[in-house]
Amino acid sequence: MDRIVYADNAATTSVSENVINAMMPCFTEYWGNPSSLYSGGRNAANIISGAREGIAGLLGCRPGEIYFTASGSEANNWALKGAARANQKKGRHIISQKTEHPAVLQALASLQKEGYEVTYLGVDRDGILTPGEVEAAIRPDTTLIAIMYANNEIGTIMPIKEIAAVAKAHKITMFTDAVQAIGSIPVNVTDLGVDMLSLSGHKIRAPKGIGLLYIKTGTRIQNLIDGGGQEKGKRGGTENTAYIAGLARAMEDAVEGIEDMERVKALRDRLAAEIIKIPHTRINGSMKYRLPGNLNVAFEGIEGESLVLLLDMAGISASTGSACSSASLEPSHVLLALGIPAEKAHGSLRLTLSRVNTEEDADYILEKLAPAVQRLREMSPLWNGLQ
Repeated sequence: MDRIVYADNAATTSVSENVINAMMPCFTEYWGNPSSLYSGGRNAANIISGAREGIAGLLGCRPGEIYFTASGSEANNWALKGAARANQKKGRHIISQKTEHPAVLQALASLQKEGYEVTYLGVDRDGILTPGEVEAAIRPDTTLIAIMYANNEIGTIMPIKEIAAVAKAHKITMFTDAVQAIGSIPVNVTDLGVDMLSLSGHKIRAPKGIGLLYIKTGTRIQNLIDGGGQEKGKRGGTENTAYIAGLARAMEDAVEGIEDMERVKALRDRLAAEIIKIPHTRINGSMKYRLPGNLNVAFEGIEGESLVLLLDMAGISASTGSACSSASLEPSHVLLALGIPAEKAHGSLRLTLSRVNTEEDADYILEKLAPAVQRLREMSPLWNGLQ
C-alpha cells in the first residue's frame, strides 16, 4: 500500500502524546488509592480534583456536577436508568428518537421491560428533529427527554438548546449524549440548558475506558453502580486516576483546537464534492447541520462492508456506520430512519476526519475510492440489475 490514512475518528482516536504525558506520572508516582488518607492517596485525589475543576471550566459547570465513568455507554445508561427510576412516581414516559446511539436505545429497551413507555420520534430525510415535534410528544407523565447532540453515523447536529428549553418549560429532565460533539462543536452545558450530558474520552484522543456524566445540581437520579462512596457516593469504584488526568488533558486540547475544525470541514466538503461525482451516489444526512469531520455516503449497487475491506487493503480505515454495531449485517437503523431503502443503506460508507487529517489524506482517499466502487459494481448482480 502507498499510504496509511485513518478516516474513522468517530469510532475511536489514537491517544495523543500530550495525554500520555499527563497520564504517566499517575502510573509511576501518584498511583495511590485516591480514597486513602496518607500522602500517596491525597496526591492522587488532588489530580482527580484538578481534572474535575479543569473539565468543569471547559463545560461551563461546577466541579461537583462532573462524575467520572468508565465509558460513554456507562454514562448513557446511568443518565437514562437513574433519572427514569428516580422520577417514576411522577411518571414513566420517556421521549427519545429513532436515530440514537445503541447505548441509548438498548438502555431504553431495558427500561421498557420494567414497564416504562418510550416514544421514539422520527426524523426528516436529513436526520433533523424539531423542538415542536418534541413538545407535541410530551404527556402529563413524561419525566425524561433524551436526544443526542450530534449523530455518530451521519453527523447531524440537533437543536439541543431549543429542545432543552422545551423540556425546562414543562419541568422535564433533559439528557443529551454529546460523545460525538465534544471537540468538533462548542459544548457548554449552561448555554445548552441540559440537565445531564455524557462524554467519552476515546473520541478525543484520550484512552478507551474513561467517560463522564454531567449532572446538574438538583437533578433527581439514582445510582447505577453502588460501592465504596466514590464520586460523592453516586458512582462506586476506585477512581481511574491516570485516565481521568488523560481525559482532562484531551478535553483541554480538543476545546483549544476547535478552531482548526474549519479546516477539517473544508477537507470534508472537498471530499463530498468529488465523491458525489461518482454516478448513483448520495450523501446521507444534512450538509448544513453536520459535524465538520463527518461524511456518510451511499453508493448504489454495492455492499458497504466490501468497500470497507477494499479500502483497508489500500491502507484507508473507514466504516459503514457505527463502530459499535459494525459486526452486524443489518442495515443502519439511522439510515432507515431517514427513509433510505435497506438495499441502499447497505451500500453506505462513513468517513470521519479529525485535526490529524491532511490534504494528502484526502487526495489518497479520492485516488482509491472511485476505483474500489467501480470494481465492486462490476462484480455486483445488484448493480447489473440497476443498469
